[in-house]
Amino acid sequence: MNTLPRPRDPHLLPVQDPRNRGLVPDYPDMDDLVAELVLPGGASMYVMSAMETSRELIRHSFYRYEFATVAVTHALFALEHVLAERLGVEEPLHVLIARAADAGLVTAGLAAELDRSRLLRDQLARGAASSAALPPLRAVASVRAVFEAVSLLLRPAPAGATAEDGGGAGLARLWEEHRRAPFPDGFRGVDVGGVDLVLLDAEVAGLVRRELSGGLDDGGFAVLWRCIAALDRIVPLLHEEYCASYFARLRAMARVAAAPHTPAAT
Repeated sequence: MNTLPRPRDPHLLPVQDPRNRGLVPDYPDMDDLVAELVLPGGASMYVMSAMETSRELIRHSFYRYEFATVAVTHALFALEHVLAERLGVEEPLHVLIARAADAGLVTAGLAAELDRSRLLRDQLARGAASSAALPPLRAVASVRAVFEAVSLLLRPAPAGATAEDGGGAGLARLWEEHRRAPFPDGFRGVDVGGVDLVLLDAEVAGLVRRELSGGLDDGGFAVLWRCIAALDRIVPLLHEEYCASYFARLRAMARVAAAPHTPAAT
């Protein structure tokens, strides 16, 4: 049996997806929705094409709701390419995002937002989420984070910049950001991949406070790296959005705390 829809009358114009009722009055008004998604200068043709396509997919989500989610996944193509070039390594996207946060190239908050989009992409690949996962307004926020990150990554590195002072994302600032964030509801006492989330959060927090108040000794540094290894293992397993963001930020903060104790590559 042929299940393909009947071809539309070629003289009929596309109409607004009914799931987008109330988003904007008409298609031209989508321009305002994507106006802040400005393509960065200095990007390669591949990156520019991927980013422009992601922006246009959001614009055209007026007609097809699912295009908004696809826009986020397409923007991640550009992000992954720029991260690999800037860091000089070929790694999975979640590792590249963490490395960029470690190096102070992006803030912990921005890294967490990027990792949320990466988690969605992975869920789509596994069939754990559908292409209708994001409404256009949410997609704009996610794509905006990618545009911001790409712009930061394409800037020349300032002389003497480090993970500790990069872009104003010092450890004290990251700690204050994390300290104000409530622990994810429903995850107290939860074990993920053999790791108790509350205990891991508390252990990293204690180590960061020690680093801020006088510095870690060798024993504390070893524990911190064990915590980072645990975070690397569990963050990809967290599928609830806020919880995944919370622990991605915790991982980024832990890596910044570890950076002064990591020998420079020779």
